[in-house]
Amino acid sequence: MLATGLLAATLLLFESPTLKSAVLLGIAIWGCARAYYFAFYVIEHYVDPSFRFAGLTAFARYMLKKRSAKSPANNPSASLHPQSTVEPQNRSIEH
Repeated sequence: MLATGLLAATLLLFESPTLKSAVLLGIAIWGCARAYYFAFYVIEHYVDPSFRFAGLTAFARYMLKKRSAKSPANNPSASLHPQSTVEPQNRSIEH
């Protein structure tokens, strides 16, 4: 992956060897790296601190597996005990 990114950056700078292109490329790389770091920060601190993910694809698989384990089709006891619903009260507002 690193080699692919370096090759793409090199080719972009060969095609347009200006300071503006280099700065914009640097900002794009920095922004993507920060977004990736932030995604892992959120996953680690708020989703599952005990699980270590190899990447965002591994996280997506983990969430899909977790969601399918919670679905009523995989949990027969969930359909035996439906959740109760509370109906809102009608309150008239006087002006």
